Amino acid sequence: MNWLIGILLLFIVHIALILLLEFRNPGKTVAWMFILFLCPPLGPVLYYFMARDYKKRKRLLRRGSVPFRSLRAMLRSRSETADTLERMNNPEFVGQERLFRLLTHQAVNPITGGNRTEVYSSGEPAFSAMLERMELAKEHIHIEFYIFRSDRIGMAFAEVMIRKAREGVKVRMICDGLGSFKLEPSFIDRLKEAGVEVYFFLPPRVAVRNRRVNYRNHRKIVVVDGKFGFVGGLNVGDDYLGLYENMGFWRDTHLQLEGDSVHYLQLTFLEDWLLVSGQDLGDPVLFPAREGPGREQVQILTSGPNRTRNAIQEMCFNSIAVAKRRIWIASPYFIPDPGVYSALKTAALSGVEVIVIMPYHSDSRLVKLASLSYVEELLGDGVRFVQYTKGFIHAKVMIIDGLLASVGTANMDMRSFFYNFEMTALLFDPDTIARLERDFEQDLADSVPILPEAFAVRSRWQKGLELLARLLSPLL
Repeated sequence: MNWLIGILLLFIVHIALILLLEFRNPGKTVAWMFILFLCPPLGPVLYYFMARDYKKRKRLLRRGSVPFRSLRAMLRSRSETADTLERMNNPEFVGQERLFRLLTHQAVNPITGGNRTEVYSSGEPAFSAMLERMELAKEHIHIEFYIFRSDRIGMAFAEVMIRKAREGVKVRMICDGLGSFKLEPSFIDRLKEAGVEVYFFLPPRVAVRNRRVNYRNHRKIVVVDGKFGFVGGLNVGDDYLGLYENMGFWRDTHLQLEGDSVHYLQLTFLEDWLLVSGQDLGDPVLFPAREGPGREQVQILTSGPNRTRNAIQEMCFNSIAVAKRRIWIASPYFIPDPGVYSALKTAALSGVEVIVIMPYHSDSRLVKLASLSYVEELLGDGVRFVQYTKGFIHAKVMIIDGLLASVGTANMDMRSFFYNFEMTALLFDPDTIARLERDFEQDLADSVPILPEAFAVRSRWQKGLELLARLLSPLL
């Protein structure tokens, strides 16, 4: 009997600790309570290794962007930046003082000018462009991906990296320790033997030992000679070429950037390199003067536990709040935080066209159930949801009127907003926004709508599963 009382007391103590430590986030508190009651022996273990984020945050803040403050100041001084509203080239920014102040005063990176962008709507042209630029590298190649596989496209990347490293080009590579944990040691050894420097961001064993399992580097970056950069939704793997039969055609959005915005892709890579290797590469030589006649304005937003602000979530919320005509969103995972959820609901009720494209076939059953739990309420408020049926849509795109568009690595979910290291490019050029609009319209043609009447009559079992997934959604 005494041991039962002891277990009960430990259970009560653990509940009290969750309430004490998570009181600022009610949704997260409910999720951990649900896990604790669902599986009492496992709940405390999971919480110990995944939830104690306040210590992680302090450590990362000490090693965040501090070593690069002088470098940031140098880049700002020599870059073409939009430091006043009048310098925005997009006429739709007239009267948008509040949004402009948020983007320029609270974000780490400025709105840069002198850029040129290329939009890719699938893996094959995007990978071809990356490999072509890497082949022409003369000084360095910096690569960072959440997932890197040793399949056909992974081997193509490896061959170029090995060849360029042997030519004397500095090749550095970061992979996420969990996303790329299947990468074989022999594959890594071959890269290292050729001179490629490879580091993993929090490998599983290190992440468990340091209680950092919940933090992943979800960024996708390629920078060549500090002049050309790539960012978007693509990881390196044959599934991103649509070669996995169970997923079919892979629809994604990726960008090639030239101009001052590339400097901030580079700076982000160097910050992550410092975290994984301890090496400070903050050398101005890695930031050559801009070349070419680009005229587009681009801002690189980054977020993660090494930032004091959630820049991408704040951008999404405020952009949605100022929309006048339309909000178009494509995301493979739709689990909005309360702020973004309320902003979407308010916009739809105000007469703004709000459309969300989701996958019909998802790569995660649990995440899809959680996403669907948000659909019924928002459908009733006028938000339109469609499901992409041509294959799997992995693009992370948001278009606000003709005002701005975002393309990057962050999903419209709480994990991307608050836990992962993420990156998105804000695009302000009307022609580039129009290109993304055409892609979105094609995606709509390749999708089927979720009709309120049909969705409302789904089975009680389905609704129950969605409810359970919704309880866990702050942790997904």
